Amino acid sequence: MTTVNNVFEFLNKIAPVEMKMDFDNVGFLVGRADAEVRKILVALDITNDVITESAELNAQLVVSHHPLFFSLKSVTDADNTGSKIVRLLTGGQSAICMHTNLDAARGGVNDVLAKAAGIADKADAGLLNEDGRTSAGEAYSIGRVGFLESPCSMADYLLKLKRNLGTKGLRYYDAGREVYKVAVVGGSGGDAFEHALRHGCDTFVTSDIKYHLFLEAKEVEINLIDGGHFCTENLVMPVLAQKLREAFPEVETTTAKSHAQPPIEFY
Repeated sequence: MTTVNNVFEFLNKIAPVEMKMDFDNVGFLVGRADAEVRKILVALDITNDVITESAELNAQLVVSHHPLFFSLKSVTDADNTGSKIVRLLTGGQSAICMHTNLDAARGGVNDVLAKAAGIADKADAGLLNEDGRTSAGEAYSIGRVGFLESPCSMADYLLKLKRNLGTKGLRYYDAGREVYKVAVVGGSGGDAFEHALRHGCDTFVTSDIKYHLFLEAKEVEINLIDGGHFCTENLVMPVLAQKLREAFPEVETTTAKSHAQPPIEFY
């Protein structure tokens, strides 16, 4: 019998909790450790739609990237976060959330993003920075950096990246430079901009880019691409689901169909 704790122990091996950033809240967050798991639903976020999908699938466990909560003083149905926790517990469902530790882990968010960005076809993406070291002394980083197989125009690169991310659109600044040395950070990675400059990158791919960073990109002449938070991170969910299938072949593991790029529109 596979339990929630069995799944958590496996996930903690491939993305150790010790690699999380200080602000983060990761790991086994909701449910019973000894509960049997026959079905797992994997999703970037635990939304109400995802909880409904999980219940309809009769999944006992939801594995997500983004934490369901960071800090709580109470758990009631009086607020949105509390009501989702109540729904999970009432339905006999558990939740494991692997966030910045999965960002940093080898084979995690940023290695998958690096491959989509064209810099890891040979699994040779380097660490963008040393964000910490494991208890075994191994350095880890949220970001990745590396080279394309050959330089290309920004126009060609945007077309390829848009297709690989499966996004509806990209926000970007074109510095007029060919794309060759690229740094990537899935999710909100604007704070790593200086590391991309330090590595001499011509292009930086991340999401949630703020106004001032676009101004700075123009001044220092670096291509800057915002691929969207969902699209730069959701790439890892099918990869994570496959890892779970291989580790627990007796458990049916699926990726959420109810969760997609937010329907943001402009008028």
